[in-house]
Amino acid sequence: MSPDSVLVPQPTLDDFPEFASIPVRVAQNARAWPDKRAVVCEDRALNWRDFDRRVDKVAHALAGMGVGRGDKIAILAANSVEYLETFMGGLRAGACVVPLSTMAAADALEKMLDDCDAKVLFLSDQYRSLVEPIEACLAKLIEGGRIAFDFARGGWQGYEAWLAPACDAPFAQPIGALDDFNIIYSSGTTGLPKGILHSHVMRDMTAARFAAFDYGPDTISLASTPLYSNTTLVAVLATIGLGGTTILMPRSDVVKFLEIAQRERVTHAMLVPVQYQRILAHPDFGKYDLGSFKAKLSTSAPLRAQIKADCVARWPGRLIEIYGLTEGGAACTLEANLFPDKLHTVGKPGLGSEIVVLDEQGKVLPQGEVGELAGRAELMMKGYYKQAEKTRDLFWHDAAGRLFLKSGDMGRIDEDGFVVLLDRKKDMIISGGFNVYAADIEVLLLRHPDVIDVAVIGIPSEQWGESPIALCVRRAGASVSEAEIRDWANGQLGKTQRLVGVELRDSLPRSTIGKVMKRDLREPYWAGRNARI
Repeated sequence: MSPDSVLVPQPTLDDFPEFASIPVRVAQNARAWPDKRAVVCEDRALNWRDFDRRVDKVAHALAGMGVGRGDKIAILAANSVEYLETFMGGLRAGACVVPLSTMAAADALEKMLDDCDAKVLFLSDQYRSLVEPIEACLAKLIEGGRIAFDFARGGWQGYEAWLAPACDAPFAQPIGALDDFNIIYSSGTTGLPKGILHSHVMRDMTAARFAAFDYGPDTISLASTPLYSNTTLVAVLATIGLGGTTILMPRSDVVKFLEIAQRERVTHAMLVPVQYQRILAHPDFGKYDLGSFKAKLSTSAPLRAQIKADCVARWPGRLIEIYGLTEGGAACTLEANLFPDKLHTVGKPGLGSEIVVLDEQGKVLPQGEVGELAGRAELMMKGYYKQAEKTRDLFWHDAAGRLFLKSGDMGRIDEDGFVVLLDRKKDMIISGGFNVYAADIEVLLLRHPDVIDVAVIGIPSEQWGESPIALCVRRAGASVSEAEIRDWANGQLGKTQRLVGVELRDSLPRSTIGKVMKRDLREPYWAGRNARI
């Protein structure tokens, strides 16, 4: 997708004269703080000088293979120093980086690699089993374009051997503000996921705006979610762009997170809601010194009000919830410490965003009414890669002709301008013609002293079309029954919200960034529509 075919209008350099691409900022940081740590992962660390040199080597090595401006390189790997230097080196070479989900099935990965036109694939041993079934189908990879971070196998170049001949002299490749930065694939499991294409100016200016969250040269940011996730990338790119230190964890682990946070005097972390839940629930949480924290951020799913309150009470530093889309547009921020009476919301429109609420006919609803959220901002995606019609499906224009992107999220704006987020539109339960929002029922169930996690889904109903059922995880040692939980909840719910059942589960399926996989939970009930109530 070239700049002249961009479907979603992009800012110009007149809008952001301070634009400097992230790989340019890496070189600036190397000059400003050569001996300061840039990136750390377990027992390996690089200062800014050495990180910048390694990024140059990656860029030279890619250029030597014929990879240049606009070409795509893909990465399927666990978090590591090598991952980050490859990402930055690809950008410096002018390439567009495609970080692939480690949760995707082999056939989905094949479709993504073909769709994005990747010329080079970087792979770690941990995920070889996902690629080996499709290796013969990866026809768009160029000769020598299979690079192994940490394993030896025929047909694959070892990363260090591939990198060794490349020089580390500064790599000069002009990067335009609207050049392709990355493609982030959505999490669809049927058909081809949508490739969300970002520009350099979007990434750079988003990173620069994180200065409002106290990011800067003194930042020590702990990243414990995968680098393929936009959740992780926005915080990592902000840390890199503003000259801080990024500490990468190869996998999420509560005790290791707390140990690293205390030992390294961590100032920032971007976490997903399930991580907050698990960290705060750990019996030894209070034994760790977390006094160095300036700000903790939460995104990817709504952070429940009681967890926000607990975090504000027991974890030093600001707690900032960010609601937004990888596509851009709708964005809100909630300073939980400043608005203790608004913890049930995701805050007010922020980061240059404007939000409206739409009815089914696309008309703007008055304040307080529930509908689909749509937003606009200076910084939005360029579009879905090679999927113009799906991009246009998001479009909504106001009376002045300004473009908003529909979010697919249901919510309302309260009397003070705070956004109350409900469900994904596709997750909304329509029972007897009434809209039922799972989030409302989940909030209630989590007030039960013996329920620690819950997902409410709609299942087929002969009488009502679909009806809500709650899948609950009990507190350890609790003996409350399914019927007792159901009756307790139904005694407080409205008639259209009442549960037809409660099922106890040991745990709920979640993605690697902590989102409950409701599609997986619904599938057994809807398969063949045999399980009607």
